[in-house]
Amino acid sequence: MEYRKEVSVRGGAGGDGCVSFRREKYVPFGGPDGGDGGDGGSVIVVASSDVGDLSFMRRRSELRAGDGGRGRGWRKKGKNGEDLTVQVPAGTRVLCGTGPGLETELADLNVAGQKIVVARGGRGGPGNVRFATSVNQAPEVAGPGEAGEERYVLLELRPATDICIIGKPNSGKSTLLSAITGARPEVASYPFTTREPVVGIIPGDRDVFVVAEIPGLVAGAHLGKGLGNAFLRHAERTGVLMLLLDGTSPTIVDDLSELRREIEEYGCGLEGKPRIVAVNKLDLPEAQENVAMIRAELEAQGVSVFCVSASGGRGVPELVERAKEMAGQSGQAEQTDSTGQMAVFRPRPKK
Repeated sequence: MEYRKEVSVRGGAGGDGCVSFRREKYVPFGGPDGGDGGDGGSVIVVASSDVGDLSFMRRRSELRAGDGGRGRGWRKKGKNGEDLTVQVPAGTRVLCGTGPGLETELADLNVAGQKIVVARGGRGGPGNVRFATSVNQAPEVAGPGEAGEERYVLLELRPATDICIIGKPNSGKSTLLSAITGARPEVASYPFTTREPVVGIIPGDRDVFVVAEIPGLVAGAHLGKGLGNAFLRHAERTGVLMLLLDGTSPTIVDDLSELRREIEEYGCGLEGKPRIVAVNKLDLPEAQENVAMIRAELEAQGVSVFCVSASGGRGVPELVERAKEMAGQSGQAEQTDSTGQMAVFRPRPKK
């Protein structure tokens, strides 16, 4: 799956104006009748619910709209260039710049149907009929068409989710995601098996809940270390953060502190989101020996802890129910931006 794509976009060039003179029988002196050139097409990005990710852009490095046609005689305007419409998933941010690395946000297309023109086409050039005056009744000049806008555009998908699983490498995030949803992420005993966000669905009686797992965080992730903050941004549109800890880790309390610190340092609204803490691998003897100490120490800090075995299913239903309850409460809060449009959460689809 592709979540980030940089591409060059270019609006179509306007067509040149035409130099033409009337040659009509019984019409004395004739006169200029060159038509204007057609306008160039624009590149338009539109959010759609029919697209899941940006994989369709994998082999495309340039998006270019059609050029306008040249004007013709008899004051005929040239044909307008065709617009190029690109469908992207809802939740895609559109950033632009005049070169790689220069990014300014143009739009946040988080609702299907929203669209933005990222490169406008150039206007067609005027025909010679436009240059006729009382002292120059037979102009032999026409205007050239304007060039279309050209820029770099970065498409960045940040899908809206209800629950986001965050943890250190090899804490069992993929196993938990596969246990509570129909997703099938790669599961292995080595760290960083997840290298891009994975999304799954928890069905409900009336609503469905979208769950995402992001790659493991390491110290300094908010600065780009490890797999970096490129994936923390996928938690910005979530309702609840589920912090998953490895129950066999001898430094589990420090692990939780580290996760908290990375979230706080990253900011962007993550620091204020509701959180739930789960200790995984309860099926292993090392975790069973530590569970009492872990629970007591974390609850002394005011942290409510769920002890689970993602591989065996122990404690998972209770964890899921609590997470769904918190996500439902979080989703009820109206999250709007300065334009009054939905900015973070989108209505959950019915089952």
